[in-house]
Amino acid sequence: MAATAVDRMRSVFFTGEVGRRLTHASGSVLPGLYLLSLITWQQTQALFVVGAVVAVVLEVFRHSGRLDWWIYRHLTREYEQETIAGYALYMISSAAVVLVFEPLIAVPAVLMLMLGDPISGVVASGEFRRIKRPRSLVTMFIVSSLIALPFLYETPLAVILGGFGGMVADGTKPIVRGHVVDDNLTIPPVAAALMLLGVELSALL
Repeated sequence: MAATAVDRMRSVFFTGEVGRRLTHASGSVLPGLYLLSLITWQQTQALFVVGAVVAVVLEVFRHSGRLDWWIYRHLTREYEQETIAGYALYMISSAAVVLVFEPLIAVPAVLMLMLGDPISGVVASGEFRRIKRPRSLVTMFIVSSLIALPFLYETPLAVILGGFGGMVADGTKPIVRGHVVDDNLTIPPVAAALMLLGVELSALL
């Protein structure tokens, strides 16, 4: 009976789209620890870098055929079998942003990926489109702007540009040399760059 219940929970929460959304959101633990003052910014940066390195190493082993975990079969999409999986791009882009940008920019940028993207994905019903439907775009803009607001409330332009950046990066899937550019790679840097632009423009106005 207990084994059946565990299997049922695993099938609901750790497979398919639901599992992907929960895995996505779980990354918010790292910036959450920083926001709760449980770790320093330097420690936060170090944890993101370690996470990125671990993800890259796991991908090397996965593609070499020496690593075939159950979680890979259920949480990676079919096209990721031959490319870098989204979780690795997620960690690489997040680590890059926390190393390059100050916390007031970096934290909301990575949270847009960790929280905004899965919420937008739920609204999009998990369908793949080169450009997401308007309801999904609007949802991502609102969620991203709300995430940025507590950090950048003194510069509304930065909040709006950050929301716009998160929406564009999440809602469009450019193709480069036949490969779709994953939004796990683009959301944090695009949102961070536009928030920084908003801060700098606000200082000039």
